[in-house]
Amino acid sequence: MTVSRACSARQLQACCCCHWRTARPSYWNDEAATKEILDEDGWLHTGDLGALDDEGFLTITGRKKDLIVTAAGKNVAPAVLEDRLRAHWLVSQCLVVGEARPYIAALVAADVEAFAQWKADNGRPETATVGDLADDPALRSEFQAAVDDANKAVSRAEAIKKFALLEEDFTEERGQLTPTMKVRRQVILEQYAAQVAALYDETAS
Repeated sequence: MTVSRACSARQLQACCCCHWRTARPSYWNDEAATKEILDEDGWLHTGDLGALDDEGFLTITGRKKDLIVTAAGKNVAPAVLEDRLRAHWLVSQCLVVGEARPYIAALVAADVEAFAQWKADNGRPETATVGDLADDPALRSEFQAAVDDANKAVSRAEAIKKFALLEEDFTEERGQLTPTMKVRRQVILEQYAAQVAALYDETAS
């Protein structure tokens, strides 16, 4: 998300920081909390990750707390990949993984209505589930196209190498989404630990 032309802003260790010339921001009656976000030079650490383009516009690329650090020490902002994945017509939700792992991977959930349409268009049984067709070459090709498009936004080291199709979408009821439809990363990682582990199983075909 590109927010504006940056003014009195800088990037410090990939974190967006803001500075006010006339006022000092702070938490009301909470100096300890203020010190956590405001450094000695008066820069407010927003917790956002961002990048400045050649014209000085700041693009928010994710949240620092969501940053993934691979086994090779590569910092990856998952939101860049996830936003592009969700833009594909067959994708409802997804979660990029790879913390302390050798490469980036993703859990991907199909959009229910789009999946039904895909089955009709491709002559698959109406009652077939994503699990039933998880190894279907044509279906995987569709999702691979979504992954390939997402990977265009990042470097090779940040690209998704493998993905797993989930049998059901993330929901608020199962604690996987917030009321504003943001993914709860830790909850999903715990609930789908087996699927994540399988993405890094070197013995799997």
